Amino acid sequence: MNIDDEKIRLAVKHTEIIRPPKQSLATFGTTNIYYYLVTEPVYSELTKGVSETVIREGRVIAQRPRIVTPYYLSQLEGFSADAGRYFDMLINKHGRDVRGLFYSYKNEPKELNIVSDNFLSVVSKLNTEIDKRGDPLVSIIKGEDELWDVSLMKFIYELTRSSLQDNLMQLGRKGLLDIDASGVPVDARVRIEELFGKVVKGEYEPSELKAELDRWELFEEYEDRFFALLRRRR
Repeated sequence: MNIDDEKIRLAVKHTEIIRPPKQSLATFGTTNIYYYLVTEPVYSELTKGVSETVIREGRVIAQRPRIVTPYYLSQLEGFSADAGRYFDMLINKHGRDVRGLFYSYKNEPKELNIVSDNFLSVVSKLNTEIDKRGDPLVSIIKGEDELWDVSLMKFIYELTRSSLQDNLMQLGRKGLLDIDASGVPVDARVRIEELFGKVVKGEYEPSELKAELDRWELFEEYEDRFFALLRRRR
C-alpha cells in the first residue's frame, strides 16, 4: 500500500456521519441534501492552544436511482480502460442483463468558513440551528481537512447503502425491476418515454436521447419515432 492509499484509508476511517439526514434517498425523484463538513484545520498541529474549526457547506444532489445492467454501464463515457475491463468481467460472470441500481450525484460547494471555536462547540451550535429549521435533509459530517472530499464520498456511499433496500422495494412494487422480452428493464423503458417528453419540451437534447437509446441497443426500435420527433422540432 503506498502512502496515498494509506492517507485515504485513514481519512475514511476517521470520517464520521454525526448527523445523518432523516430521510433516505427518494426512489422516484431528486434528493437535495445540505451538508456541513466540519474539520480541524490541517495546520492545527502548528497552532497549539488556538481553537479553530473549518466548516464547509454545500449540497449533494442525488438524481433518481436508475436500474441498469453491466452492459449499459460499459457504454457510459468517462470511465477508464480499467473500469471497462471490470464491466467486461461483470458481464462474463453475471451476464450482460443482470440488474443493479445506478446512483448519480452532483456536489455543489457553497461556503468555507474558519471559526475561532472548538470542534464540539461548533457541532453543538450547528445541531441547534438545524433543529430550529426543522429540515430533515441536512447532515453534519466530521471529516479530514486535507482529504475532505474523501470524507464527503464516504458520506455519499453510506447514504446510498442505507437507501438501497427501500429504493429496491419501491421499484419492485411498481414492477420496474421486471425485464421485458428484449432483456430491457421496465424502468429503462419508462425513462426513455420521459426523455422523449423532455425533448419535445426542449428540456433535453435529441443527441442525449439517442445516446441513451444506443446504450440499451434500442435505437433501431425507436428510430422512426426519433426521426419524426426531429422533423417536428424544425
